[in-house]
Amino acid sequence: MSDQHTMRAAIVGVGFMGWIHYLAYQASTRAELVAFCSRDADKRQGDWRGIQGNFGPPAEKIDVSGIATYETLDAMLTDDSIDLFDICLPPHLHVEAVQKCLAAGKRVLCEKPLALNGSDAQSLADQAAAGQLLVAHILPFMPEFRFISDAADDGRFGKLLGGNFKRIIGPPDWIPDFYDPLRVGGPLMDLHVHDAHFIRMLFGMPNSVFSRGRMRGETPQYFESTFSTADPDVVLSACSGVIDQSGRPFTHGFEVHFEQATARFEFAGYADGTSSLIPLTIATADGTVQRPELGDGDPVKSFVLEIDAAAESIAGGKIHPALDGQVAADALRLCDVQLQSLRSGQPVTIDAAHQ
Repeated sequence: MSDQHTMRAAIVGVGFMGWIHYLAYQASTRAELVAFCSRDADKRQGDWRGIQGNFGPPAEKIDVSGIATYETLDAMLTDDSIDLFDICLPPHLHVEAVQKCLAAGKRVLCEKPLALNGSDAQSLADQAAAGQLLVAHILPFMPEFRFISDAADDGRFGKLLGGNFKRIIGPPDWIPDFYDPLRVGGPLMDLHVHDAHFIRMLFGMPNSVFSRGRMRGETPQYFESTFSTADPDVVLSACSGVIDQSGRPFTHGFEVHFEQATARFEFAGYADGTSSLIPLTIATADGTVQRPELGDGDPVKSFVLEIDAAAESIAGGKIHPALDGQVAADALRLCDVQLQSLRSGQPVTIDAAHQ
């Protein structure tokens, strides 16, 4: 890293996630945005208006006077002053972009999913040198999920005993190729991969999976999965997908069980602009109930933490566990096994090589 205090980053692709990452760089004290590439000439001039997403402030015009702009990734790869290439392209373009960065010896942060199947993801993880490949799954940096991860790490509530995770949306009409397995991958790769990654972080790689659900062609639409681990005390499940009622566009949450406490959280948004919330609530074995203070709810702050963790990973030479490329590849392998179970209607054992 050219400066031990400030990571110099470049965004690859200016869409919704590129905009959110831009906002995170503006707020970070550990990283700065020094370049970006886009095929769109207006965006290279700083006009990012028209970018649409489902959270955060609307995109606007930005000042590009201190930022190097490129039309292509190939051109930007020649800039040796860049410490990290931050890939925010559509999912089907991730593999090629990551391959180019790795082949050029560059460190790369790729937005989830790393690839659209486990074998491609594992190939990238194998290609990367130590510390070269980071993958951005934002969930572990969101306050409710970060609390669970920290509690699992420090053992404050005893042993993890499992739990269940939920991530459901209404019809994703704004993504015309949402169910295309070669471009987006449907809810398995676009939604559930978050929870697959978090499960892999908390519990290690399960040894078998049983999934049931509704398919839309070859792609799952709505499904529930149970995961078996080497620990018979762990009871673990997740549900995800699309429910074809646009009145509830988004729901996510969890109930996680420890030996000495249960942690519960759920948020649901509705099409009329209202929402319902079960704030993170910890019910302990001794009968107390805790509701930790988690901040003001600004979603961009989680991305700032993620960017800062990337900067710290590069400066210190040790990748943050939530950004580890091998863990990301494992999560996609887990999604592959869930798809296999959905298609067969049977439990599927995970190859020991991938546990």
